[in-house]
Amino acid sequence: MRLGEAENGNVWTSTNLFAMSSDLQWLLLRSNSSFIVKRVVEGPVFNKEPGNLRNLNSYKFSGLANAKTIDVSETPAGITITTRKPKASANAVASAKAKTVIRPRSGGRRALGVASSVVKRGYRTDLRTALIARVSALTAAQKDPKPSPPPKKARGKKALTA
Repeated sequence: MRLGEAENGNVWTSTNLFAMSSDLQWLLLRSNSSFIVKRVVEGPVFNKEPGNLRNLNSYKFSGLANAKTIDVSETPAGITITTRKPKASANAVASAKAKTVIRPRSGGRRALGVASSVVKRGYRTDLRTALIARVSALTAAQKDPKPSPPPKKARGKKALTA
């Protein structure tokens, strides 16, 4: 018997040899991850992993432990929403992701529509509010600041004395 070969002659592949449940992955990642950020001793534990919408160290929002993740990131072209394709290969990482770009000049309704389309497909419906909140925050941050109004001119007696 050779390495990678079972007693019955079947050959193991890397995908089925190292496949773990998402619960087991979370048990391994929840306290041993390079993405964990602990600022306050008694405060919340944050996580900066990709695909974590709320940046909280929890199973629900984990981008590494869950098979289906939604990642929202800011790019020069706008806001990019990335999801994993359901029938993607574990070996082809780049082609396993579907990206949707929201241009900076688009309104909030566009972001709401994209979030709703992701949820309508049945893709992580529990993350709808977190997705909309993250996209709305990034959209507001990308807006140009309003110019300050010109100083008010004095009227009446004040204008005559000045």
